[in-house]
Parts: sequence; C-alpha cells; structure tokens
Amino acid sequence: MKIALYLLLFTSTLTLSNALAQDRLSGKTFATRSEVIARNGMAATNHPIASQIAIEVLKKGGSAVDAAIAANAFLGFADPGMNGIGGDLFAIVWDAKTKKLYGLNGSGRSPQSLTLAHLQAEEKKQNYYYQGSLSITTPGCVDGWYMLHGKFGKLPMADLLQHTIRYAKEGVPITQETADNFLEVEPTIAANNKNFRARYFNGDRFYRKGEIYKNPELASTLEIIAAKGRDGFYKGTVAEKIERYMKEVNGFLTSADLAQHKGEWVEPISVKYRGYDIWELPPNGQGMCALQMLTILSGFDLTKMGHHSAEHLHHFVEAKKLAYEDMAVFYGDPSFGKIPINQLLSEEYASTRRKLIDPATAGEYQAGMPAGDHTIYLTTADKDGNMVSLIQSNAALFGSRQVPTGLGFALHNRGGGFTLREGQINTYAPGKRPFHTIIPAFITKDGEPFMSFGLMGGDMQTQGHVQIVMNILDFGMNLQEAGDAPRVYHRGTHSSRGHVPGVGDIFVESGFDYDVVRGLMLKGHSIRMGMGIYGGYQAIMRKDGIYYGASESRKDGQAVGY
Repeated sequence: MKIALYLLLFTSTLTLSNALAQDRLSGKTFATRSEVIARNGMAATNHPIASQIAIEVLKKGGSAVDAAIAANAFLGFADPGMNGIGGDLFAIVWDAKTKKLYGLNGSGRSPQSLTLAHLQAEEKKQNYYYQGSLSITTPGCVDGWYMLHGKFGKLPMADLLQHTIRYAKEGVPITQETADNFLEVEPTIAANNKNFRARYFNGDRFYRKGEIYKNPELASTLEIIAAKGRDGFYKGTVAEKIERYMKEVNGFLTSADLAQHKGEWVEPISVKYRGYDIWELPPNGQGMCALQMLTILSGFDLTKMGHHSAEHLHHFVEAKKLAYEDMAVFYGDPSFGKIPINQLLSEEYASTRRKLIDPATAGEYQAGMPAGDHTIYLTTADKDGNMVSLIQSNAALFGSRQVPTGLGFALHNRGGGFTLREGQINTYAPGKRPFHTIIPAFITKDGEPFMSFGLMGGDMQTQGHVQIVMNILDFGMNLQEAGDAPRVYHRGTHSSRGHVPGVGDIFVESGFDYDVVRGLMLKGHSIRMGMGIYGGYQAIMRKDGIYYGASESRKDGQAVGY
C-alpha cells in the first residue's frame, strides 16, 4: 500500500509539473524566458547585481576578464557560502587577438607541514578531515585574479574591486537562494565557532531573505589587496592573520605556504563531438570526465532515441558510470603521477568502454568520487570578442567554516577532495593539489568561439556539462532551453564505510513523464527525487558576431547584455 501510494504521488508530481508549463509564442514549454541578445558585451552570473557590475566594467572599457573578476569579487561578498577569496579558481579564456583558448588552474596546494600519517591518525579518532581546520589548502582565488588580469586585463585591479568594497560597507539584501543555503547549514554551526557566527549571523541566526548584509572586514581585506596587489593577500598582514588563526584551531596552513603559492597556465583539452570541439581543463579537475562521457556517447544516435527518452537517459547514465570509474583511478595532481590523457580521450578506448553498455540493463557502478559542492559559475564577453568561462568555489557551503579573525571570509575545505588510501594518484601528500570538482567549459567550431558555459554543483558538474552539450548539439535547443530543461543526476550508493558497488541512484527532476521513469526502472535503475542537486548553469554563445546569454531558472541569476 505504501509503495502504491508513493508511486501515485510521484506520478502526480511529474504530471502536474508538465501541466504547469507557461504558454510561450515559440520554443520549448519548459523554457522560462528567451535568450538575452546583444552586440557589445554580455555577462551571466548567479546574482543580478554581479551581472550588472560586469556590464558596468565592460561599458567603461574593461575586458571580459576585468568584468569576470569584478563580478567574482562581488559574489564572494554577497553569496559567501558558495565562493570567496578563501577558495580556488579555474578559468578558460578565449583571446580574440591570438584566436586561442587559455586555461588557468588556480588551485592551491596542501600545507607543507601536514602529513598523511597525521590525517590517518585523526581519521581513526573520528576527527573528520573533510571539513574543519585539517581540510584547508592554500586559497588560489586572488592569485588567479592577478594572473588573469596580468595577461588580459585593461582597467586597474583597484577599480575592479571598488564595487565590492562599496557594497560590503553599505550592504546588500540577501537573495532567496542565498537565504535558502544559509538555512541548510544553520543548525550545524557550532556554538563555539565564534568567528563564524560573528561574521555571518544576524544575532543568533543567519540573515534571511531581504535583510541587509554587510561585511566591513572583507571590505578592509579587499582594500589591502587593491593597494598591494596579490602580495597583499599572500604576504604581510593578511597572511600573518591566517597563520595566527590556523594555530588557534590546530590547523597547518602557514604564511610560508601562502607565500609559495602560484597558479598555473595550462593547455585546455578537447574532444570532437558532432563537429564541435568541446573544451575542458586537464586534471587535477574532473573536466576530462565530461569529455570521456561525450566520446562514449558520440557512438550512439541520441537524436534518434529522442530527448529524455528512457533509452537516451539510460545510455547517458551508463556512459557516466564508466567515465567516473576512470576518474576514481586516474585523476589527481599531474605533478604526483602520470595521467594517460590521450589514451582516455581516444576513440579506440571509448569504443572498448562503449561495448560494456547493455542497452537493456543498468550496469553496476564500481567506484565513487567526492560528492557535494558549493560553487559559483559565471561567464563574460566583451566588444572585442573575448570570452571568459570562470568558476570559483569554497568546496562545501562555507568551506571549512573556519573564519580567520578580522578578515571577513571563510577558508575553503578543498583538502577534503584527497583520499587517505595509500598508493593512489589522489592520495594526500604535502604540497599537493587535491582532486577538484570545479570546472569551466568552452565550445569552439572550426577554430572560432561558439559557447562559453559552466554548471556548478559538485559531481553534478560533469553530468550537467554533458546534458547541456546534448541538449544543444543533439536536440537543437537554444541556449536558455538547454539550461531550463529538466535534468537527471546519477550518484553511487554510499554507506558509512564508503562507496557501495551497485547501479546507484538516478535522481530525476520534476518534469519527466512517468513512462520515461518506468522505462528506466524496467532497465533496473533505481529512481529517486532530490532537491537542490541539479546544478546552476550560465552561458554565452557567439553567433554571427552577436552574443546570446542565458541564466537558468534554478538560481537567482541574470544574463545581461548591452
């Protein structure tokens, strides 16, 4: 009886969501609005004010990189759980002058004084290293800004940070999504975490929607950075305060670790899919996994299967499982092991993996990777044709939840991306970059820019990238429709002992017909529903010299052009 009632409610939810689609003069019924179209510049972020700041920068003669930095700085203030200068950054930049893509890996390394043996000992004491002072690696965001600006910036960095400095002093109203995220973690913030509560709480609770949030301490830190450059963060007063606080909370990050940090320019990697080149950054990030999935899927006629048919979704999920197994084995810091990138992305290898997919039966999923991530993604484009795909994150919501005294930001917990099992490429070691979930993406066609896009959300990101690419290149959707279309999210089953081999679970968003859900169940898939796990997408397309922008309905963002 309970099972029958659950199926009735589940079916009713799916059916009702389809019936509530708004009437439009054209396009898909699930689209929330049209694309934004403009000639001179475009910005798409998850906060309307951030998008408007980016446009202001572009109108003043700033480059796409300038606009991206200014928007990211604001988001670190106004959406502090998701991102900030205590986190890492990755970016892909299309430079119109050289007609080339440039990749930036702005991830930080682990503390030199923290050892694997210490973490293993703490884990045995049930001191969870995923969050807290042991999870902190060097924040790479500020250095990433200056590397991007040094190569592609036009306006002074101090000018780009002034918008956020002013807002941090005067305050902004908290948005719905930010308030929802605050409520998610409010019961978990320890009463003795005084720095965190003093910085982010309004009395004995987080700020609610519409309440004015200020952060004068962050404004002061940004003023130091504006005056002294990247060294204002990695050396001097700020670095000393971080080290002092780390000692207070039994952390290991030092001013020496900060002073030694340096981001890295890397060559983006790509695969051909339906005549387009899909670009990601190489590991230590997970972007290559999306390319592996696409290479496997390129051997199937998805268009003929039909968008969101049970057959289409089954093949997508099975390709994901195979690629994620490789990710668990091969992905990590390339300075600590050889990663067979060319082999993993080859058609020869994909054909062997493709043969493992049974079109009628869900396969078992043998390996797991870290899940759960809180991130912002933004993209900008300028009048000269330059485009930026940028992603920045605290890892978990508010990262480590460790807030150095007087600085106005939380340090990330990206060290939680390491494994403590010995002998793997992603095994913890001092001075090492952890496995990273945050990934920017880009598409080119015949050597010209086509689309800058990304999607936040932990291990949803690669799955989301592939779904966006399929929506556009296999199913002919426009930029906004591709993001608004209902998504699926596959996750392996976990227990207190880690990953459990099996088919895992497919989480389906509202908007799928029940006959599709039933078709997946008949193939042996486990179907569930989930809330807030389907990512957040922004995109800019360049077509015939015109920009098209999209910001999806799951977030509070905005695409703006001029």
